[in-house]
Parts: sequence; C-alpha cells; structure tokens
Amino acid sequence: MIVYRVGPEWSATVAQIEESLDCGRFVECGSTQEKSVGWCEPRGEAHGPLVESVDGQLIFKLMIETRALPGSVVTRKAQERVAHIEATTGRKPGKKEIREIKEDVRFELLPMAFTKQVSVGIWINPKARLLVIDAASQARTDDVVTMLVKSMPGLAVTLFHTKVSPTAAMSEWLISQEVPAGFSVDRECELKAADETRAVVRYARHPLDTEEVRKHVQAGKLPTRLALTWNNRVSFVLTENLQIKKLAFLEVVFDNASTGKDDGFDADTAIATGELRKLFPDLVEALGGEMAAVE
Repeated sequence: MIVYRVGPEWSATVAQIEESLDCGRFVECGSTQEKSVGWCEPRGEAHGPLVESVDGQLIFKLMIETRALPGSVVTRKAQERVAHIEATTGRKPGKKEIREIKEDVRFELLPMAFTKQVSVGIWINPKARLLVIDAASQARTDDVVTMLVKSMPGLAVTLFHTKVSPTAAMSEWLISQEVPAGFSVDRECELKAADETRAVVRYARHPLDTEEVRKHVQAGKLPTRLALTWNNRVSFVLTENLQIKKLAFLEVVFDNASTGKDDGFDADTAIATGELRKLFPDLVEALGGEMAAVE
C-alpha cells in the first residue's frame, strides 16, 4: 500500500464521484490495443456502482489490462522479413525501414497476444484526507493516480512524508531493540549497504534481536524492509519508502465481526479500514509525525 495526502480543495458526493468515474469505465483491450485502464465495480457485481461508501470510507477499483507481446518475438519476425527482402531484392533495408517493419509486425501480432488483467484497490478516507492505493509497484500506482486525477475534477494528491524517514527509524529500532509503544518487531528484515558494494542481507523467520543484526546496522547497512506487528492486531512489512506490504489482520480482529446477511464486502471493508484508521496515526507518530508540505 502507498499512502497519499488528498488536497484540501477537493470534495464531492458519492453521486458526483459515480458520475465522474462512469466516463472512464473499464473496456477490454481492442484487438490491436496494448493496454486498457478503467474503473470497475469494487463489489464485483456487473453493472454495479463504481464507488462504494462503507462507514464513510470510499472504495474504488481500477482494472488494468495489457497484451503480452514479447519483444523477442517481434524482433525475430522482423528479422525474417528483412532477410526475405535482402534475398529477393538484393537490397538491405535501412534503419527507418527496419523500424517500420517492426511496427508492422507488432500490429499484426497483437490480436494473437494473450491479455492479462490486474485490479488495484483504492481507498479514500475523506475525513482524514488520505488516499491509499493497494499496488505493488510505482508504475501501477502512477496509473491509478493518473486516472484518479483525470476522472475527478479538483482532486490533487501528494505523497505522504514523515519527519523521520522509515530507514532512520528502523535503524534505531534494530540497534536499540526498542520500538514505539504498540509495535513489536517480527522476524523479517532486509538490510542494504549504502556503499558501492550494494551488499544485501536478508532475514526471514529469524529473530532480529541479535548482536549480528545490530552489528550489520552499526556497520552502515540500512534497513529497507522490516516486519512489524501493531497492537497484536495487524502485521505488516514497512519499507524504506513508507509502503506497507504483506498486510495481514490477526484472528483477534475478527472475534467480534458481524455474521449477518451481508455478502461480506461491507463487513470486510469496515473491518479493514477501521483497523487501518487506527494503525496509520500510530505509525506516523512512531516516525516523528507528518512532514509539513512545502508551499
């Protein structure tokens, strides 16, 4: 998950958001289209709403479809055509013609390429003015931010920053073996050297309160990932870029969950956002608070 701050000038009703998103509803790739990005139903019901409001939280889903056409296949087919031209005409195509041949080959092969769909969950907390994107890569996150800004007039977002960097905080926690109240260090960590060696040490299912780990950090290896648990309720991995990965809710979270007639979407959403609304302020406080935006 990657967290953004929503600008103070944006506000919209659920009906207004729905109308805005409908113009960008997801449509599958055409036969010669390499990528298609659009909004789809968070609840998974065909022709349903594109925005869901649960306990005051706004939930969206973006669908990204791409056609997988390996560059090596295009190159090989283009080389075959170049060879045929040389054999039949005795002429060697120039660079511009070779580029055009490659484009022709790509255009012809695209309809036969397989498509892959990936959906990305998005959560806006209007009261706290936070945007959370459940994406694993920056490129995918960029797709989401681009579509959000394009689809919602007046929406502006900036990356969330804390006064103390996650790297500095994680280093201190590993050296001192003391973490802020409510948090505990788990058994996963990645350390990287900042020098030209770029040496990496990874620990998995391994205790981190050891002299070996402390010495690695004191010698200059910087934590880029550290597994934590918050209040014995949520476990996650914090990264150097303030991303939250491997998020998992522990069993105690579901002890008092409702078992009514709901299809599960509302209950799951309320539980997840409810826990994260409490976890995130504690994490920000552990990192020295939010860094003020530069005017």
